[in-house]
Amino acid sequence: MAHPYYGLNELREMFLSYFESKGHLRLPSFSLIPHNDASLLLINSGMAPMKTWFTREEEPPCNRVTTCQKCIRTGDIENIGKTDRHGTYFEMLGNFSFGDYFKKEAIPFCWEFLTKVVGLEEDRLYPSIYLDDDEAFEIWNKDIGIPAERIFRFGKEDNFWEHGAGPCGPCSEVYYDRGPEHGCGKPGCTVGCECDRYIEVWNNVFSQFVNDGEGHYTEMKNKNIDTGMGLERLACVVQNVNSLFDVDTVMNITNKVSEITNAHYGESHKTDVSLRVITDHIRSSVMMICDGVLPSNEGRGYVLRRLLRRAARHGKLLGVERPFLYEVVDTVVHENETAYPDLREKQAYITKVIRTEEENFARTIDGGMKIYQELLAAHKEKGESVFSGADAFKLYDTYGFPIDLTAEMAEEEGMQVDREGFDQMMEEQRVRARKAREALGDLGWAGIEFGSEMPATEFVGYEQDKTSAKVLAIVVDGELRDEIVAGAEATVVLDKTTFYAEMGGQVADHGTITGGGTFQVRDVQKNKGGKFLHVGVLENGVLKVGDSVETAIDTERRKAVRRAHSATHLLDAALKKVLGDHVHQAGSLVEPDRLRFDFTHFEAITPVQLAEIDRIVNDAILEGYQVVTEVLPIEEARKKGAVAVFGEKYSETVRVVEMGDFSMEFCGGTHLDNTAKVGPFRIKSETSIASGVRRIEATVGKLSLEVMNKNQELMFHVAQILKTNPGELAAKAEQQVAELKGLRHDLEKFRAEASLGEARQFLTSAKTVGGLKIVTATREGMDAAGLRQMGDFLRDKESGVVAVLASVNDGKITFLAVCGKEAVARGIKAGDLVKNVCAICGGKGGGKPDSAMGGGSDLLKLDNALASVDDYVAEKLK
Repeated sequence: MAHPYYGLNELREMFLSYFESKGHLRLPSFSLIPHNDASLLLINSGMAPMKTWFTREEEPPCNRVTTCQKCIRTGDIENIGKTDRHGTYFEMLGNFSFGDYFKKEAIPFCWEFLTKVVGLEEDRLYPSIYLDDDEAFEIWNKDIGIPAERIFRFGKEDNFWEHGAGPCGPCSEVYYDRGPEHGCGKPGCTVGCECDRYIEVWNNVFSQFVNDGEGHYTEMKNKNIDTGMGLERLACVVQNVNSLFDVDTVMNITNKVSEITNAHYGESHKTDVSLRVITDHIRSSVMMICDGVLPSNEGRGYVLRRLLRRAARHGKLLGVERPFLYEVVDTVVHENETAYPDLREKQAYITKVIRTEEENFARTIDGGMKIYQELLAAHKEKGESVFSGADAFKLYDTYGFPIDLTAEMAEEEGMQVDREGFDQMMEEQRVRARKAREALGDLGWAGIEFGSEMPATEFVGYEQDKTSAKVLAIVVDGELRDEIVAGAEATVVLDKTTFYAEMGGQVADHGTITGGGTFQVRDVQKNKGGKFLHVGVLENGVLKVGDSVETAIDTERRKAVRRAHSATHLLDAALKKVLGDHVHQAGSLVEPDRLRFDFTHFEAITPVQLAEIDRIVNDAILEGYQVVTEVLPIEEARKKGAVAVFGEKYSETVRVVEMGDFSMEFCGGTHLDNTAKVGPFRIKSETSIASGVRRIEATVGKLSLEVMNKNQELMFHVAQILKTNPGELAAKAEQQVAELKGLRHDLEKFRAEASLGEARQFLTSAKTVGGLKIVTATREGMDAAGLRQMGDFLRDKESGVVAVLASVNDGKITFLAVCGKEAVARGIKAGDLVKNVCAICGGKGGGKPDSAMGGGSDLLKLDNALASVDDYVAEKLK
């Protein structure tokens, strides 16, 4: 391999740093959850989060931007593991210009990065252009110097980017020749062939036209650049591996999966597919959960659930009968935390989500295994070689067995599943469901909307924590069911409930519905028809439509939510008092003892204002205002002075929540009966989230007390360590800092003197080659400044010195080469010398004739690199 080796994390940083040096603003990856873009389920390309910047609906923060964007694509999920190129999660490197530079700059950027920064061989790179894009051809041919026969012209299907009406334009891609060993062997195999020899590593999209949707193209005034390059694909080329699964960070995850499953990569094609599926899917799942996606039966939550369950199934195929995916989370975090540090912060949460989903799926599978064995035995007794479609459907419908899992298990017993019969029964169920929908009305929330024949759920949760109710409907995966068994995840509709549904920023209640079994409620939504949809899992027993049940909310959780919601009203009133009446609520989230409040305000809140807001809220809490709620006609409520949420639509009658003469608002949420019960209110942060919109996050109640107690405990502990009392901590800390600063100064002085002493010893014991003194040495942990100080002394002290000093920090090598005046005069140049030394350790370097620096990563070759200096000097002096 002629080009250098770089890890995936190194390549990401190299790309972003390069474009920063070209005047681009480096932005962190946007969330995988699209913001204000209903056209996408998940972010699937580098430019997707920036659509409004390209169209100028919003002003970009800079006209030049570079990112490494997390992406998810699930269109080819069935091919994951079977091919070298397909993956659900990948990172897209991008440099973007919003009306700034265009082809003349973008193409040279691309070429310089690939050849000069990454070091790919120029004779292996082949550009392609759109059929009639002569401008791009001229740049590649005349400016870059690529011969005409190596520039490939392709048609609209390959080299013109457009997506319906809107901005569009030609593309210029760059292909890398991986060598004939990766090719199809056919005569004339070249760029554009479907085989794996020529792989695209860069795509420049020149957004220069607007398509009106009728095939008419108008030249744009402000032309844009949208560059996309798959980080994993680039790593494949640079690391000279066969697939994205063999890239360093991905393979490290596979190694962890192998350790757990005792299945090893390369044993068989079947094993490799399972290992790849698990590796890809756990990688994707960790990233999705970190960005706020949770497993569910709809939308992006369903994508996550499908990935986790598919990975768990492949674990079973490898013989792992217990939940294990959560054990891989730490490795995924470790391999990616350099670029995404929030992974480590959220690791415990991510692990919990994955483990819970695994355990729920395991219960579903385990609950049906006995039935499967009985059905299998019955088929065998009859001497049948086909597992009936009806039985496969029963396992799917009642126990949640994926059809492909049933097929895998049957195949191991020498049987085939009647897929045609299974598909027929699935279609019959769909027909029954459609008829049920016609009888009940359209299905709504997550596809469920019950008709007028079914009454709205009566909510009695303002006054009661428990109540008796009747099961009106059960829905599983969008289909109506008569009953569910233990392990089933479902949505349950009752005629009456104490569970508050997620509304107005307040999270839903949790708790249990108990009848023929115990149904754990994890979420509650209210649909347009007024039905409360209780989402959760049946832990035991059987639950049927028509059952009489008892509802019981988690009262401690409800209390904590009430504290946060009442505090939100107090905060809203305090903001108006301190900042002005222009403050309007722009969104909120109310969780147990935690709140987030978004509001309109056009400048940063000063520390003094923030302290005043905090004081006013806590004064209102201590005042102990009675919290009174009443339902009033909307006009009467307005005349009374109740505050409505800006932009919200209300019915003819509204619920008004009043807290003394301090706050009065329209609100349907649950509240305390007295503000004193809120407990201590503490503001955690205040930030800007959009133009003219700011956000305050705060804690109340037990959560605030926990933080205060921890802080107090920490303060006493620190005071004990510093041998003082808490009241004198600040003065003691300042004294300690001043003393430490003086000690550091003395230590640096001592180190400098020690380094110069070592340098003198180096000259005393230096080898002599052709009359020049050769010094090579390694210093563990010395920083670049220390190396330079030592090198400058050697160079200035001895005109005939040639020295190479190395320092090792965190597994990386820093080299410094210096040459005295005599050495330089005799043709020994530090810049050339350090390049030679660095290359041996897999790195790069360069600089001036008398002083140059570089780096390397292969510690095993450090001694060889230093030993090469003698031979290098001897060769140059010949």
